[in-house]
Amino acid sequence: MESKRQQKHAKLLQKELGDIFQKEAKHLIGRAMVTITRVMVSPDLGFAKIYLSFLLADPKATYELINEHKKEIRHTLAKRIGKSVRIIPEIAFFPDDSASYAQHMDKVISDLNIPPAPPEEEEED
Repeated sequence: MESKRQQKHAKLLQKELGDIFQKEAKHLIGRAMVTITRVMVSPDLGFAKIYLSFLLADPKATYELINEHKKEIRHTLAKRIGKSVRIIPEIAFFPDDSASYAQHMDKVISDLNIPPAPPEEEEED
């Protein structure tokens, strides 16, 4: 379970990285929309796992491009939060596939052949 400090740090990273992808990294990702779905920070605040979801682009290619420019993104993050945190965490990006999993589960559930329930008989007193 994350401490309050880890949660606060994770929210700060999520907000700032979201702004970076929305405003400053357009040259990197083009017209793709990148969403930070979750950030998990280590107890010493030195490492952050960042989960990304993608719209309007090939997820695999965009993920690889972001991973290649991880150093540049971390540097931009350091310029933004350097005054408010002691340590700029090492970052690792991971694709978030929860949306595709939810779509898959919706399809599985909708494809189920569930017979209708038998009519209930009313009991008379």
